[in-house]
Amino acid sequence: MGTTKTEAYTAAQLEIAQLFKAIGHPARIAILEYLIQRKTCVCGEVVDELNLSQSTISQHLKALKEAQIIKGEIEGAKTCYCVNEEKIKLIQNIINQYIINLSATTCC
Repeated sequence: MGTTKTEAYTAAQLEIAQLFKAIGHPARIAILEYLIQRKTCVCGEVVDELNLSQSTISQHLKALKEAQIIKGEIEGAKTCYCVNEEKIKLIQNIINQYIINLSATTCC
């Protein structure tokens, strides 16, 4: 398999790809849905709510945090997570723009 030539893409394209890669796993979607539903910072409950191991949840939270889709703050021995509303709005704007561009397309 060949290597990806990232220099062939714009910074915006690379950022969009990183965002969608971060949310491109069903467990991460479930985590986001849970955090959005709670509308508050969540500490240890993510593992209790999802049928996944602590280590698996931690890996997915790390990927979402690295993409800045969620934020986390340490409170004692726990890290509390919440959705980064600015990043979610950015994702929404990207999707909306794609939909607008698609609806303007006249293809067979």
